[in-house]
Amino acid sequence: MSIFGAVPAGAAPADGPAVRGQRVEVFAEDGGITRAEVSPVSPYLTGRPPALAGDGAVTPIVTNGGTDTKLDVVVIGDGYTAGEQEKFRADAAAKWRELSAVEPYATYRGLFNVWAVDAVSAESGVTGDPDRATVRDTALGSYFWCDDVERLLCVDVKAVERYAAKAPQADLVLVVANTAKYGGAGYNDVQSPLGYEGIATVAGGNSRSGQIAVHETGHSLGKLADEYFYDGQGTYQGAEPTESNISTLTADRMRDERAKWYRWLGRTSPDGGTVGTYVGGGYYPAGLQRPTENSIMRSLGREFNLPGREAMIAGFYRHAATVTSTTPAGTTLDSAGRLTVELPVPGTTLRWYEDGRELVQLRDRTTIPLSAFGLAAAPRGIGHRLTAVATDPTPAVIDPALRPSLTTSLSWWVTG
Repeated sequence: MSIFGAVPAGAAPADGPAVRGQRVEVFAEDGGITRAEVSPVSPYLTGRPPALAGDGAVTPIVTNGGTDTKLDVVVIGDGYTAGEQEKFRADAAAKWRELSAVEPYATYRGLFNVWAVDAVSAESGVTGDPDRATVRDTALGSYFWCDDVERLLCVDVKAVERYAAKAPQADLVLVVANTAKYGGAGYNDVQSPLGYEGIATVAGGNSRSGQIAVHETGHSLGKLADEYFYDGQGTYQGAEPTESNISTLTADRMRDERAKWYRWLGRTSPDGGTVGTYVGGGYYPAGLQRPTENSIMRSLGREFNLPGREAMIAGFYRHAATVTSTTPAGTTLDSAGRLTVELPVPGTTLRWYEDGRELVQLRDRTTIPLSAFGLAAAPRGIGHRLTAVATDPTPAVIDPALRPSLTTSLSWWVTG
């Protein structure tokens, strides 16, 4: 695994996600984060079990639109028996509420769908809970005491893949284990042919474990580096990292070179303090800088800093659109009808164009009469191109290279 947790390039095998060096993150009860190396195969999952009643059923927890225009979160349960699937779905919904209470998720909830996939286990609970000697027969083979670390909750990666494939789409995967014991793991060195990168495991019955998922999505969606470091790691000597939240540059050099988070320097950050260059990050105590003293990419229970929040929003829009409609783009419409579009994010601006000319009177209207177009001027059978252009003007994204992803356009033909 890269020292920065980057996902390796290359094709994944057809039967499951590609893994390399299987490094995972470990989350202590005090919010501290470390790393360990584990097997992607659970020793408590000896083979693919026979299907149990209800196994693999998919339930929508949050539905905001089609999978082609939304970011699809797949939540898979482990350690829930056939009679406990309602409990699993309640735990899945609770974890989504924890995750989506954190910014920028809170503002951008409308961009997400959430799917619960029932993985029916033969036994209730998780191996390693309440003690090390406890072994449970579960669908994903989840277990505490992974790599001899009590709170490290590992899982069988290929089993997760099989269940994630049952959902309509998987952009983000969360495993919720049937336990109240604090713990989890972050598999950010996973690339799936289904499209998701990374797996987070959390305790379904523990109110603090949702923060693990927040941190992990910083990697999978925001492509952010870890901002914590180890005192014995030495000084970083490599090239400038590709991640947007760590750098070899000082604040002065960032300004001079107009690089990394120079646009945010001096601004007050939601995780506390002022954006600058703080020594230590990417696992190194020296040679790399991070934007703020202590964001969620350094320890749990914190907020994303300003550069991190910007990266997360850009990550959301890699999967989701600023405007959607139940009327498919490219459809030919009759001028006697009406057209409605949806803007999932508050504050999004909407502009309408007829053959490239803006219809100023229709600005920000999400339902319009198609009779408003100049069809009389067109020869019979020749339509007009109607285009809706929606832009998220959020001040949380200021990098010009990221701004284009915050605009989506949809077009239709209107005929008389």
